[in-house]
Amino acid sequence: MTYFNDRPIPMIDPQRCDGCGLCVRACPTKALGLQDGKAVVANPLACEYSGLCEAVCPTQAITRPFEIVIASIENEEENASQIRQKS
Repeated sequence: MTYFNDRPIPMIDPQRCDGCGLCVRACPTKALGLQDGKAVVANPLACEYSGLCEAVCPTQAITRPFEIVIASIENEEENASQIRQKS
């Protein structure tokens, strides 16, 4: 899994990326950008893991090897979002 400051970030395969820019336009937080004709996570701290980048990529160059799980627990101290690796 790829991390930035202990946060998972999407992985972009430069071999698959054709530089179309759909992911950059779809990213609601402007975390992605184009560099040398390829998509990159230009601002990893802005990434909120919406999944839109992965969904719009026509070449499947973007993967998010994690999912966010929000569990409701009666005890508020234990109520927290978890990020876990996809299996």
